[in-house]
Amino acid sequence: MTPRFAVIGLVVSDLTASLSFYRRLGLVFPEGAERQPHVEAELPGGLTLALDTEETIRSFHPGWRPPAGGGRVSLAFRCGAPADVDAVYEDLVGAGYHGELKPWDAFWGQRYAVVHDPDGNGVDLFAPLPEGE
Repeated sequence: MTPRFAVIGLVVSDLTASLSFYRRLGLVFPEGAERQPHVEAELPGGLTLALDTEETIRSFHPGWRPPAGGGRVSLAFRCGAPADVDAVYEDLVGAGYHGELKPWDAFWGQRYAVVHDPDGNGVDLFAPLPEGE
């Protein structure tokens, strides 16, 4: 049997804050997830995003420490249209999340922006630009 990629896991310092962030991006987590040490959301295409608290990881790996510095993980969310990139970016920044890279028309043909989740992970927002732009 060949292993199949199935889960993206993030260790979060504040589960409630992370759930709020990813719910704003449309992910669905179970009711009461804020009180759990491990939660999952099904992603399009059959993948799963799993969030674990730092305490959960330390319960089975006592010597674990969060990595120093950010930028080790990046998730990307495709938006329906270039204007949606701007709207989602403004919604998240307006809600207090860090805007790392304001929306711009990237040379590779996408409207593109980057925000940080509560733990500093990069979350890219993108949408294809119409032909000829």
